[in-house]
Formats: sequence, C-alpha cells, structure tokens
Amino acid sequence: MDPALLKERKAFIDRAKAQPVVEKRKKGKDVSEDRAAKKHKSSSSFKPKSESNSAPFDYKSSSGSSQFKFAILAKIVKYMKSRHLNGDTHPLTIDEILDETNQLDVGSKIKHWLITEALNNNPKIKVVENGQKYAFKPKFDIRDKTSLMKLLKYQDLHGLGGVLKEDVEESLPNAEKALKSLGEHIITIVRPNDKKEILFYNDKYCRYKVDEEFQKLWRGVSVDGLDDKKIEEYLEKQGISSMQDVGLKKAAQIKRKKGGGKRKTFKKHNEHLDGVLEDYSETVK
Repeated sequence: MDPALLKERKAFIDRAKAQPVVEKRKKGKDVSEDRAAKKHKSSSSFKPKSESNSAPFDYKSSSGSSQFKFAILAKIVKYMKSRHLNGDTHPLTIDEILDETNQLDVGSKIKHWLITEALNNNPKIKVVENGQKYAFKPKFDIRDKTSLMKLLKYQDLHGLGGVLKEDVEESLPNAEKALKSLGEHIITIVRPNDKKEILFYNDKYCRYKVDEEFQKLWRGVSVDGLDDKKIEEYLEKQGISSMQDVGLKKAAQIKRKKGGGKRKTFKKHNEHLDGVLEDYSETVK
C-alpha cells in the first residue's frame, strides 16, 4: 500500500480520538426525567451511616400499643392468681414479678405505666409496703376451711345470702378439698339464670321434720287459676281469716272532691267610695 495513504489514515484516526463524542439520547425520554432518575439514584446510594447500620425495631422497648400493654398486665394478674392459689401469698416487687413472668425486656414506658396506673387500679391486685410490692387480691380473705365456714356463717347470720363458688375457688387454695371436708355444713344451689353454683351455710338448728300427713295435705291443695281474692273468699267460707293481715297493705287512694260546691269570692276594690258614686244612666238620653 502507498505509504502516503497510510500516513493520512493514521492522522485521521488521531484527529477522531481527539474530538469529544456526544451520546445520542433515546427517543421519548425527557431530560428532566433523566435528571430526576440520577438524583434518586445518588440519594439512595449515599445513605447516612446511622440509618444503614441501625438495629432492627424492637416493639418491646417502644411505647407499644394498648393491646400489647394489656397483654402484659393480663399475664401478670394470671400469674399472681396462680401463685396465690398455690399458697405463695407473700408480695413481690415489680422487678420480681417481671422476672418470674419472663418479661424483663419490657420498655421503661410500659414499666412506668404498670407501676403508676395498671397495677394500682386493678381490682385483682393490692399494693402493700408503701407501693413497693404487690400481691393478689382475692374476693374473700379466706385461707382454710375454718375461715370459709366463718364466712358462710356471717353471710347467713346477717341475711346476706350465699356466695359464689367461683369466688371461693379464686380466694381459697385447694378449695375443692375444703368444700369436700365441710360436707353437710354447706348447701349448694344452682342459680337458674346463669347456672352458677351458690354456697350457703347449712344451719343444723334450723332443721325440722314436717309431718308426712301435713305434706300430703299441702301438696293436695290445687290453686291453679285462682287469684288472691278467690283464695281469700274460699278461706273465709272455711272460717279462716288469717290471710287478712298477711302481705303488704295497699295504700288507700285519696279521693279528690269535685269542684263547683262553692263559688270563688273576689276581693272588692274602692270600698271607701261606696255611697258616694251615683248612677246617671237613667238621666242620660
């Protein structure tokens, strides 16, 4: 090949390398969109060190939702009840409670809420030792079958009725064993509306035997379809008048007198001019 042509070709390549190259943009792509994409890419690639290396969010160390807080409280109340029924009635501090319920990782805000509000206002928890310790607060302060018998006697003596069996089981450790040992001293009645068992004291001094003949007469009397008035008339025919004073007496209705008997009197005015004024109606025509 001609050396002159080779020399010109080399010079052309050198000039082409020395000139800047302009990249042709793609069709349909706006310049502003390209700038926004570059800006987003640069901002996402350069994250702050604290944000990129931060630890994962711990929901227990945060303030938490109300559902999570009350779940912690429910677990504490359930544990305090179970330990009370097991005979452990000595109070615990908040740290001891959280330790025994495996909840030492709760946040400071939830712990402060438990100390200042939740445990103090819970009806199943009592605060002792100047607010430093907590214990379970049962419905009744009973610890054995003797105290249970005293409670039932007190209820019967003062006319307060029976007590719920579930309240006794919540208050007394080994309640079933105590109820079984008392045996005939307790009467159990099932309440018809909610099927809950009610415990009453069975007073042996109130036991008496009704004659069987009297029971037959009592059960043989039929009062279906009879009201109180008809029953009273029947008893009066049989010479029995004891029903007259039984029950509440109805207050007699006060009958109001109808008006119209007397006319209302009106006060007269200008009585000092009586006899002075004269009537001129006849003279005026």
